[in-house]
Amino acid sequence: MSKQIFINLPVTDLAKSTAFYEALGFEKNDTFSNDKACGLVWSDQITLMILVQPFYKTFLRDKDIADTHKTNSVLIALSMDSKDDVQKFADTAKEHGGDFYQADSEVPEDMMFGLEVTDPDGHGWEPVWMNEDFEPHE
Repeated sequence: MSKQIFINLPVTDLAKSTAFYEALGFEKNDTFSNDKACGLVWSDQITLMILVQPFYKTFLRDKDIADTHKTNSVLIALSMDSKDDVQKFADTAKEHGGDFYQADSEVPEDMMFGLEVTDPDGHGWEPVWMNEDFEPHE
């Protein structure tokens, strides 16, 4: 098996969240889906697992699930092929119950363009495009 990343996120409404992520271009994997969880493929190496909160909690031992509407737990960046793809991802998120805004990255937009996107449960995503000539400053 090749190395893969499975991102696990708790959700309040599995059907609504599944529809949200499918609208963004994730593809449902029925093998990893049931009434408690849904596997959504972004690429050959990245799968998003959305789990209803009670099921997600079984993996946390004594910890609580973060209220991501109030507290950030993680910001997941996804590379995009173009600035237009970044904007489309954000616009689609907003059309399906999420939101977005642009943070000041202090990098010219012709070198890097990203937006801060939240899903209906408040999880943070960052679609980003980088110019192939972009070299971050140290």
